[in-house]
Amino acid sequence: MRHRGWTSDSTGPNPTTTCSRRCAHGGPRSPPATGFPPTWCSTTGTCRCWPDANPPRSPNSAPVPASAPPSWSGTATTSSTSSPTTSPDPRSPSAATVRPRAASPALSDPHPPLPPRCLLVRRSLHLRRWQKDALDRFEQRTQRDFLAVATPGAGKTTFALTAGLRDLARHPHRRLVVVTPTQHLKHQWAEAAAAFGLQLEPSWASSEPFPSDMHGVAVTYQQVAANPATLRGPADDAFVVLDEIHHAGAEHAWGDGIAFAFESAARRLSLSGTPFRSDQNPIPFVTYGPTDEAPWAEEDEAVADHVYGYADALRDGGVVRPVFFPRLGGQMEWTAPDGTEMSATFDDHLDRTASSQRLRTALSPDGEWLPTVLDQAHTELLRLRQQQPDAGGLAITIDVEHAHAVAALLRRHHGVQPVVVTSDDPEASERIAGFAGSRDPWIVAVRMVSEGVDLPRLRVGVYATTTVTELFFRQAVGRLVRWQGAHRRQKAFMFLPDDARLRAHAAQLAEARTHSLKRREDDGDQPSVELDQLPANGDDQLSLFQAISATPLDGEPVSVFDDAHHEDLIVDDPAALTMEIELVAPPPIAGAGELAGTLTVPRTQRKRELRQENTDRVRMLTHLTGLTPEVVNARLNQEVGLTSINEASLSQLQRRRQLADRWIDRA
Repeated sequence: MRHRGWTSDSTGPNPTTTCSRRCAHGGPRSPPATGFPPTWCSTTGTCRCWPDANPPRSPNSAPVPASAPPSWSGTATTSSTSSPTTSPDPRSPSAATVRPRAASPALSDPHPPLPPRCLLVRRSLHLRRWQKDALDRFEQRTQRDFLAVATPGAGKTTFALTAGLRDLARHPHRRLVVVTPTQHLKHQWAEAAAAFGLQLEPSWASSEPFPSDMHGVAVTYQQVAANPATLRGPADDAFVVLDEIHHAGAEHAWGDGIAFAFESAARRLSLSGTPFRSDQNPIPFVTYGPTDEAPWAEEDEAVADHVYGYADALRDGGVVRPVFFPRLGGQMEWTAPDGTEMSATFDDHLDRTASSQRLRTALSPDGEWLPTVLDQAHTELLRLRQQQPDAGGLAITIDVEHAHAVAALLRRHHGVQPVVVTSDDPEASERIAGFAGSRDPWIVAVRMVSEGVDLPRLRVGVYATTTVTELFFRQAVGRLVRWQGAHRRQKAFMFLPDDARLRAHAAQLAEARTHSLKRREDDGDQPSVELDQLPANGDDQLSLFQAISATPLDGEPVSVFDDAHHEDLIVDDPAALTMEIELVAPPPIAGAGELAGTLTVPRTQRKRELRQENTDRVRMLTHLTGLTPEVVNARLNQEVGLTSINEASLSQLQRRRQLADRWIDRA
């Protein structure tokens, strides 16, 4: 039987109920085990709906009204009582009579009725042990600031969003602000938040009002530094997540910006996989020792509230991959800037300048060393792709010119077309996202594939850059460590030049490191530089430098670790290593509209789609009515109480689109 939008099949021993309304996933949803059809509630952010006949009841639920709820079909109908005496003006969006339209998922009522009735679904989440421990510690603390240090791939995003969701559920008036180092990460955070029912706007600009139909925004440190005053008001009593907080040195503009903008925030959750900087600047909102809780800390040493290192993650299993470091020696010959001809292997002891020249010579695309390493890395990748067909490789290069040269070597020797991403490419973020969802074998990057970028299918890396600082090295290796639950064995490989500095970094990778203002880089390396802060061009002092030859030494590459090392983990059931917690629903927000956002469609994405649909309709109305786009936009905005479409909430965009559709019908 049909029951106001629901189709019920009572035949057979197991009655079922199916929703006849097509949902945001593109088709009718199958009923859950309870027999009631699920749908997404724009009021609560997550619910389960059912016909009003015998709905399940929670102990505190209100009685179900006897009156039948409105239909969810979204079909526009003409009022039977309307009898227009004059023809409506086709040049106006308002009219008393609307010609009937066929039902369409894209053309629902401007003010859709709520679902019949809703019962909050008790969603659950499996947290890793460290995430649960950190969450408990965070919620037990009364201080505003909390620093969590966890190795790349451990799940800092999940921990932070869980903490934010639970805090906003207790304080519905609070806003959520996430600060990231890069533009790409803003959108990545927004997509991750949508899976928790939290809606973040990653495209917000300081010139626009703070979005009232979102739980908050995702911004970059650069945005905050450019205009911290615009966030100071909205961030008052807010929940702020500072991703990769080590980017914000207090004497730098980024640090000054967040210190001012988030001074009055209710909670500040700082995240980092690298809790130190070598420029000696104290980090905003970080506690420095010694403290009552950390009396062992040295003076001016940064004290994290929760630490989860790479070694911890390896011991737990199913969190990060064991990374192995095959390295290849070679005989390099070059002409120094002063004209001196040099020749050395990686085993020869050289000063800082000559060591850098030797490494640059090895990485020359015109020599034999780099093509040989790429051949070995590609062979390893092909072997891994036999078990994991989408396994990918990452080559980190010196500069833009070098990136294209490395891509050309892969193309020429192995017949593959690598994805190349550089900071000067306006479509770099789209290329990274495209690579993440594809089975392309290689991505070549200079600075764009940096900390936090989620490419879990990467299994092989080639370290083909002259930057040898520990910070950069750890960030680069961090791209390979994220564990994927579908595979029992997940070794990863970073192919290295056999440079003594890189060899030492690899051997020390499992050690926990903390930030100390007294730490000095006195070991001869260049100052520490993050992946997103590298100069685009090479060192001008090397302008007279010329690589002559780079020949790999005979023999197989060696690894810092024995390949039979116990860190070659085999995990049969990663879920068995987690703990389940119950997730609360996010607080309701204004302007939810018909599709507030689903687990697969963040609200910000739906708003982008609706803006484009509105633009298409304005273009059509301009053609049909002869009015200018400015006039059409002004009339539609007036009908829904807008001054600019960029400020529209989701429900206003839906209302505006509906008015445009009716106007098109009359025209």
